[in-house]
Amino acid sequence: MKKNKENVVKETLDDYARRVKERKPFDSQWQLNMNFYMGNQYCDVGYGGAVREVDREYFWQEREVFNHIAPIIDIRLSKLSKIKPKMMVCPATNEEQDIYTAKVGKKVLDVVGNKVGIMSKINQATKWSEICGTSFYKISWNSNLGQIVALEEDGKKIKSGEVDISVCSPFEIYPDSATHESLQECQSIIHARVYSVSQIKHIYGVDVEGKDVNVYCLDGVSSSLGGLGILGHSTKLVETTRTNSAVVLEKYVKPNAEYPNGRFIIIAGQTLIYDGELPYLNGVDGKREFPFVRQICNEEVGNFWGVSMINRLIPIQRAYNAVKNRKHEYINRLTLGVLAVEDGSVDIDNLEEEGLAPGKILVYRQGATAPKFMGGETLPTDFEKEEERLLQEFYTLSGTSEIGSMDSVSASLSGVALELLIDENETRLKFTTDSIKNAIKTVAKQILRLYKQYAILPRLLKIVGDDGKLDVIYFKGSDLSSDDVQFDTENESNETLSQRRNMIFQLLDKNLLCDEEGKISNSMKAKIMDNIGFGSWDNSVDLTDLHIKNADQENKDMFDGKQLHVKEIDDDNLHLTQHIAYMLKVIYPCDEPNKKVEEAILKHIAEHKEKLKKASAEK
Repeated sequence: MKKNKENVVKETLDDYARRVKERKPFDSQWQLNMNFYMGNQYCDVGYGGAVREVDREYFWQEREVFNHIAPIIDIRLSKLSKIKPKMMVCPATNEEQDIYTAKVGKKVLDVVGNKVGIMSKINQATKWSEICGTSFYKISWNSNLGQIVALEEDGKKIKSGEVDISVCSPFEIYPDSATHESLQECQSIIHARVYSVSQIKHIYGVDVEGKDVNVYCLDGVSSSLGGLGILGHSTKLVETTRTNSAVVLEKYVKPNAEYPNGRFIIIAGQTLIYDGELPYLNGVDGKREFPFVRQICNEEVGNFWGVSMINRLIPIQRAYNAVKNRKHEYINRLTLGVLAVEDGSVDIDNLEEEGLAPGKILVYRQGATAPKFMGGETLPTDFEKEEERLLQEFYTLSGTSEIGSMDSVSASLSGVALELLIDENETRLKFTTDSIKNAIKTVAKQILRLYKQYAILPRLLKIVGDDGKLDVIYFKGSDLSSDDVQFDTENESNETLSQRRNMIFQLLDKNLLCDEEGKISNSMKAKIMDNIGFGSWDNSVDLTDLHIKNADQENKDMFDGKQLHVKEIDDDNLHLTQHIAYMLKVIYPCDEPNKKVEEAILKHIAEHKEKLKKASAEK
């Protein structure tokens, strides 16, 4: 048995070493991307794949950095951060029970999203994918989270467990081959992280030997940047050492003929901690899959790793820095001047040290030619033209053209033409936004599958419902009959509050939001005020909202078998709208509607209509 464990450790470590070597070129590119994003742009990949700094060739050489990559990536991140998809779960069938469990699934996603801070996770993963090209979500079950369900004899708390979501950088993930184009094509994945010996003891309960492990970190350095006589500063990615630590490897192997339920191996340093089957039924139809979801910036054919926009911008950034610095060197020559001095006519050392300061008395040898400046030249226009071309290339390749800053262009275009330009500009982000949305959808599916697997005991779920009240639901894994997750609303990345307001005002101008009598109903007013960002604007809107919530509550009560009668204070039109909509959405889509509920609601609707008829007759 001991020999078998040693073989597993050796095979896994050898496999890990092979993958590290295979991924080395990508590591170098990611390090280069991070350095350029942070402003350390006088570096390249040297022999052996190490990122090295490029030294200054002359003491007078201008080495300023004019970083356009960072603001371009920041603009892309701000646009992508607008993606806030609201997810829903489609029922497995039209049966009432499946419709109910689909609603429970949606509430589970909402609660888990709030607990784990899903939006911050998405933004973190998006930043990694924008800079390095690829990022990963890890969806696992943490038995140390959740409610306390029991106590052991030693007083240790047993908890119900909760889903845990973490973001993994591409530096932590090692596929079996970089030629696979997706996670589904990979047969195995290794997740490698560095932990201190004390962390390993706390997490896994084993003692391992600590060593010095090389890791990457940020370092603020003073390098050979800057201009003539000025020392520049930049932050760069450097390799450092963590003491008394070890590498923890988690190897996930897909189900195959040898391992029908897959294989999961955990190794800390040289110690085998676990060797068994894949723990999660997180795939389609209860299959076991990797607990990872991949998100990329742009796809490259035949490559597992996505391509960052920075890869394409680095050559332009280098050329732009060169043009700007050569331009400043030219200006330095024009302003400081270049002196022509006859040999032996003046004190050269003094002239080099002090130059020709204003008011300086220059003593030169009698009979010698007086020092003079060489003829100056004007700044060539080629510098300006090349600078403008490079700036245009930045925005063309990155898809972040600043339409608003193009005053001369925007002034000559109509509003429709500007909208078309903006749409075209946003279309360049389409592949990235689709990747983010697909990743979020897959994460949501895995969340539901983990709860279905591990939520054996009933658990309490609290969330604010659509009616503004606190909903308390008890559920267990068997209640989650569907994991078909779709987006409730397609929030495109370019949809802003001002654009939404403009669209609503245009609909109002066309009278498309009015009823048959040409008036805007109170319920429509409430929706309009809410969508343009004002919520409940006055008392009439507040009253409308209360009537809608009351009608929704009546729908639930009648579904539960209660007999209700129309109240004198009811707004009959609003109540009729909510009751009829409820029947069309919940009751009638079922193959065999509940006859008692149907009769109760129809009777209630008839009472509202009778009340309206009497009110009309009295007028």
